[in-house]
This record gives sequence, structure tokens and C-alpha cells, in this order.
Amino acid sequence: MDFLRWLFEAQIPVGGSVLVLREVLGNIFGLASALGGMRRKVWAWPIGIAGNLLLLTVFLGNVFGAASPATLWGQAGRQIMFIGVAVYGWYRWRQGLHSGIAGRAIVPGWASPKVRIGMAAAMIAGTAALTPVFDSMGSYPPVWADAWTFMGSLLATYGMARGWTEFWLVWVAVDIVGVPLLFSAGYFASAFMYLFYGFFTLAGFFVWWRAGKRESRPLRPTPEPETAGAFS
Repeated sequence: MDFLRWLFEAQIPVGGSVLVLREVLGNIFGLASALGGMRRKVWAWPIGIAGNLLLLTVFLGNVFGAASPATLWGQAGRQIMFIGVAVYGWYRWRQGLHSGIAGRAIVPGWASPKVRIGMAAAMIAGTAALTPVFDSMGSYPPVWADAWTFMGSLLATYGMARGWTEFWLVWVAVDIVGVPLLFSAGYFASAFMYLFYGFFTLAGFFVWWRAGKRESRPLRPTPEPETAGAFS
């Protein structure tokens, strides 16, 4: 109990302000999970879940006594969504681990054009549908940005579980909107971390792109050794 009380109350002074330790730790776990995802390691999923649990308590704002009074229901809700999709991804990657290459759980590939269109439509429709919901719950404005980051995070995490290389670009779209929102709401640790994520996700995209091209190539058949009769 003493550890939990310390965890929920601990703050890091920065200049004239403070950072909530749970926010910092949650983002460190998230960064470690992203690194594991880029390397296609199964442990990326449970590490990410631990970070999601910490950040869930942060984005609920006043409910858990965060340093910032702003409650971001979209950001909080997406932590719950992350956990649910992460369980699916964890299971899927563990299944593919034995058939993976060099200890990787999945071979990256591209989504079909139909899937891409469906994801884009889901992003737009989901943002439009969730914006009034989050607004009625008192989410921090602009509320559409909170809904956008929620939908983008859902699609990106599902794309990672399926091994679609495009999921990295979805994360870029999330960061472009999410970083200004987090700065304006006072979640500076998360904002700086997601700003870093923006560059990290671009690197991850090219890593998966190259890996997909390399590992999806059919293996060349090994030539049969010549017999002695060939030289007689």
C-alpha cells in the first residue's frame, strides 16, 4: 500500500512545474514497447500493457489527482482499448513465433487496397461519431482531436497485430494531432514523448518495409551436388 501511495503521489519537479511520475513511467514503458514492436518481439505487448495501465490513471485527470486538471476521455479510453487489442496482438504474435524468422513473431506485409480504404473510412467516421460523445463527457477541447487520436490509435494497434507495415504511418497521423493536444492540456511528458514517437515511427516504417521485402522473398532452391559420374 505504501508503494501504491508513493506511485500515485510521486511528482518530478521541472522548472516551475511538476511532472507526474506515473506519466513519465507510462511513456517509458510505451517507448520500450514501440522498440520491441519495431524488432517484432513478443514482449512488446505485455510491456505496452503495463504502460497503458499507468497512463490510464494519468489521463483520467482529477479522478486520480493528476498534476493537470484536464481530463482527456479519449486518451483515457484508448488506454483501455490498447489493453484489449494488445491481448489480441500478444496472442497472435505468440502463435507466429515458431514460424517467424530469426526469432521474430511476424513477417511484415502490406494491407490490401480494400483494407486501406476501410481503415481511412473508419478513421473519419469514427472521429465524427466519437467527437460528440467525448464532448458530452467533458473532454478537453478541441474534442475532435481527442477522438482522432483514439481512432488512430485503435487502427494502428490493430494494424501492428496483423503485421501491416502501414500501421507506422497511422501513428504519424496520430502524433501530428495528438502532440499539440497534449501540450495544450498540460501533459508535457506525454507530449514530448509523442513528439519523439513521430520520428521513431518513421524509422519503424522503413525498418518494417525493408524487412518485409527481405523476408517475403522466396528462398532459392539449393543446387544439387554434382555426382562423380558427371566427370567420368
